[in-house]
Parts: sequence; C-alpha cells; structure tokens
Amino acid sequence: MTVIPAIDILGGRCVRLTQGDYDQVDVYDKDPVAVARGFVEAGAGRLHIVDLDGARGDKQSNRKKIRKIRKAVNCTLEFGGGIRTDEDIEELMDLGIDRFVIGTTFARRPEVVEGWSAHYGNVFLAGIDARDHMVYVEGWERQTGVEDLTLARRAREVGACGIIYTNIANDGTLGGPDIEGANRIAEVSQLPVILSGGIGSAADIERVAVERHPNVVAVIAGKAIYEDAVDLRELFRAFPPPDGEQQW
Repeated sequence: MTVIPAIDILGGRCVRLTQGDYDQVDVYDKDPVAVARGFVEAGAGRLHIVDLDGARGDKQSNRKKIRKIRKAVNCTLEFGGGIRTDEDIEELMDLGIDRFVIGTTFARRPEVVEGWSAHYGNVFLAGIDARDHMVYVEGWERQTGVEDLTLARRAREVGACGIIYTNIANDGTLGGPDIEGANRIAEVSQLPVILSGGIGSAADIERVAVERHPNVVAVIAGKAIYEDAVDLRELFRAFPPPDGEQQW
C-alpha cells in the first residue's frame, strides 16, 4: 500500500479545508512548491495536487504554481480541480501532469470521460466524493443525486485507471478514514482505489493496511502531515513507494 501526500492550493497557498467547506480554511504554507519538494525529499513517490480555485471555475490562478511544482520534483503527479475540457487536459499534460482526477465531469457526463480515455489513454482517475453515499461535485458544493456505488460501477466502463474515493464528512477532520466505504467502492468497481479523507495518525494508515480490500492500493494524507500528527519519513519507511510506474 502507498501513502500519497496531498497539496491543496487556494489562492496560491497550501491549505486544507474541513469537510470541503471553503469557509473553513487552514493555511499551512505560502509556497506549495517548497512543500512538494519537502514531501519528495522525505520519500514520497507520488503527490496528490488539488486546485481548489480550479474546482470552482478559476483554472488559471494556480497554473504557474503547478508548473513550478513539476519542475521541482521528480515523481508521479496526480491532479484534480476543474478539469472539464480537452483543452484543460492538454494544457495539464504540457505542464507534466501524470494522472488526472475527474470528478464533476465524470459524475455528470461519463461518456465524455470514456472518450477521453480512448483518446488520451490510461491516465484518468475517477473522483468519487460522497456524503451519505450521495456524490457531490463542483468543489463539493452541489449534490448530484447519484449514489457513489452507481458511479463506481460506471468507472470501469469509461476506462478509468482507478478511483479516488473521499467521504466528505471525514475529510480534514483527522477523525479516521472511511475504510468500509472504500472497500465497497473497491469491490463494486474492481478497480484500484485510493482512499482519501480522515487520516489522523499513523495508526489510521496501519488500520487501512490491515482492513483494506485488496483493490485499495493507497491512502492520501493531508492535514495529518501538516499538523505533524504523522512522521512522513517513518511512514515511507513503513510503506515505501512501489518501484516503477503504477498502472493507476
């Protein structure tokens, strides 16, 4: 199992939201590039980057930061936040992004993601962000009326290489991850699943490693790292990044 540090960018700064609420923002660093470099120096082989401005429609504010992160680190970068068009994908590919997290477009227009997969290849992660099993989009501000398991079944059909599952109620709380929810998504989809939201300690990550479905391949940790609730170097010693490029 892999541990993936998260970098959420809002207004050019490294932040964390609580339960996806833009009114509950903790600012941790003014320089996401330095944060990314520090994560990789600690042993990270992959970073999870979210453009929170992009998720709400402002796609350009943080592009220079993303470019600088790519130049600063040699690891896999997965990116989400506001990916809606072919032009978005091609711009991000030019920036050097390796994996694309598609949430809103996947939930609302899965046939578009199917076309992207056919055209661009095995580079899309389906973002399933749910509260009480219902999927939310557009920065988690709008409910779709679609159940998480319905989208999980669809993800394989559209050619997603994996799923990032977030229980919104857990995200940014340090209260523990929704392992049961991730296991349900993994079983239904039969795709690699990355569990996000709620990691509060190394013990939480160890519990995921023990209780996870075999298809749950990674966890994303954010606030626990910034609050010094986990020691990254120790984590990467316990859960070293896999050799070679992951298919997911």
